[in-house]
Amino acid sequence: MRNGLLTSLILGGLLLLASPQQTVAQSTTDAASERMSWYTMENNTLVLRTSTKNKPVKTTPVTKDVTFPDGVHLEHASHALVQPDGSRVELKEGDIVSATGQLASASTSKPRAAKPAWGGTSAPFTYQPVAPVNGKLKGVVELGASGFNMFIIRVDEQRNWKLEKVEYGNSLVMENMATEDDIRKGLKAYIGQMLDFGVGGRDIHFVVSSGADMAKVTAPIVQTLKTLNYVVTTVTPTREGALGFRAAVPKPYMEKAFMVDMGSGNTKIAWQENGTTKVIDTYGSKYFQQSTDTAVVARDVRTKAAQVPSGQRTTCFIMGGVPFEMAKPDRQGTEPYTILKPAAAYAQLPGAKAQAGLTIYRAIAAATGCQQFVFGWDTNFTIGYLLSLP
Repeated sequence: MRNGLLTSLILGGLLLLASPQQTVAQSTTDAASERMSWYTMENNTLVLRTSTKNKPVKTTPVTKDVTFPDGVHLEHASHALVQPDGSRVELKEGDIVSATGQLASASTSKPRAAKPAWGGTSAPFTYQPVAPVNGKLKGVVELGASGFNMFIIRVDEQRNWKLEKVEYGNSLVMENMATEDDIRKGLKAYIGQMLDFGVGGRDIHFVVSSGADMAKVTAPIVQTLKTLNYVVTTVTPTREGALGFRAAVPKPYMEKAFMVDMGSGNTKIAWQENGTTKVIDTYGSKYFQQSTDTAVVARDVRTKAAQVPSGQRTTCFIMGGVPFEMAKPDRQGTEPYTILKPAAAYAQLPGAKAQAGLTIYRAIAAATGCQQFVFGWDTNFTIGYLLSLP
């Protein structure tokens, strides 16, 4: 009965949705091979079903994205059909996509309208940070999952701040390739730079990210710092997310936006609710190193992101290595914020980490419908740590 319904829908509805050229080509192919294929959602899984005469219907899970000749894109991880203009339809249980990329509901055999493209909104983001008055210099070194990063800010009594100096390193912490000598030299170099810039010794801080804390090499790094008489603070994903929210989200947006910090080891999603910062964490952009299935990641990210209150989904302040790569080509001069485009615009970003980050970005956007992802060039959760100090 189920197979008969699917076949009827394909022949009676979906092929009629294709262009005349597509319909003829499909019919000819079917006549020659007596074979027909379509995509459908079954038990929350996207599958390819193939029907051949006198043989049972074959069902195969879809593990890669599918691009159709007219530019329509079927995303296997987010379970969405994306049009060339970026508009998208999230597939529901029983939905069917023909071999030509046409969609119909299993209950009606009629196409459903696509939602407007998320992200890439044309609305300008004009907010300008408030400059500190008579501020004090403070410095922090982040021991992250992918590198040592140094930040020096000037902050005043109202916690208005400005980034004065930043330097991104590459310690390869997660890959466990840093030697003790590398660590000592690198840290001393950062400390020397901060002292030379005017930061007082008591205002230099070290923070271990939650992602780096999972790496075996982190313990020797912390021990090296202790031999240099420095205190190191290790943060949990929850605290990291709260600190990131404090640094990334401007005061006027704290009750009407949410934050995403896409790290290598994990991704934090945070928002403010009744004066309290709520934080949930999910997979980071290096999940592929643990051979985690992309569909599992996308499903978990969608579930977590769906917890963001509906009234706070219009704007997302986002930071992290992959969002940095996404924003870089579109930055205009030294603007403090850059609006990101939909994930489809970054499909050609090279590297497994970038593609993994796009999976996370795509899933967050699909779950929230956020229309404005704002990348902040000067933000980092360790700056939030500095802002939390007396």
